[in-house]
Amino acid sequence: MPFAARLSGAILLSAATFAAPVQAQPTPPENWPAIKCERYTKAYAEALSRLGRKGLGQDFLDAHEAFLASGCSIKGEVCPRSAEELNLANIMVVMGMNQGMASTFMPFACPKR
Repeated sequence: MPFAARLSGAILLSAATFAAPVQAQPTPPENWPAIKCERYTKAYAEALSRLGRKGLGQDFLDAHEAFLASGCSIKGEVCPRSAEELNLANIMVVMGMNQGMASTFMPFACPKR
């Protein structure tokens, strides 16, 4: 009996599990932060165009504009409070992930109370 099969409660793996070659992820370009910011800025403009600004507070919009103006370097300063702000933040996270950005790129966070 193979070793993996003898382990009580262990996940059973076969050699076939490891048979497919593992491909390394491509190395991001040197200016990857700038590319991510450009993609994010375009996605944000598109989202605002489609959703509008109804329900988005001035603090949220100002903090988000500061994030963009910083070259997307200010993290954790945009706090979605309304349902519309949270919806936009969720859309931006999904759009960002679809474009290869890690969730840590996003500017969204709220202070603990």
